[in-house]
Amino acid sequence: MVTAIYHLTCLISYYMSIEIIPATPADIPALVKLVNSAYRGEGSKAGWTTEADLLDGIRTDEEDLAGLLGKEENTILKATENDGIIGCVYLQKKDTAMYLGMLTVNPQLQAKGIGRQLMTAAEGYARRQQCTSMEMTVITVRHELIAWYNKHGYHATGATKPFPTGVKIGVPKQPIEFMVMSKRLV
Repeated sequence: MVTAIYHLTCLISYYMSIEIIPATPADIPALVKLVNSAYRGEGSKAGWTTEADLLDGIRTDEEDLAGLLGKEENTILKATENDGIIGCVYLQKKDTAMYLGMLTVNPQLQAKGIGRQLMTAAEGYARRQQCTSMEMTVITVRHELIAWYNKHGYHATGATKPFPTGVKIGVPKQPIEFMVMSKRLV
């Protein structure tokens, strides 16, 4: 019992030191490093969100993130701890829906609730922007990730999208496609 209480105390204090705020262009190099470390390469396999077995190449680069941050309808929220970026999420307003993408947590810190905190912050941001729903795309073979989103209120819409070609988000090692998921905001 004492161990369980101590563990809970450590988790509570860990969460309290995280700040989630909008990223700026000055954050782009650190964001590129974080996102690529969580999605691609051998190091990404330390976390459970890796796509290294599905895709080769990088997930993003500085040019792509600068383009995303350069549009008024877009934002990237960053989770920081001790002045270091440990997580992020990309958001794009589309009428009354908010697209959520690139939800990223440092692979060494995954499964500690940081992703959930980022998602909650993203949903709060969407509500403040008068959005009534969240939307995202998830690679259809990412069953564990889809289950995680289901647990947090996201559901498949039945729509799918092809994996884009000619963009810098990776080269598939097998045929893959996206499923569209959404969550109604109340």
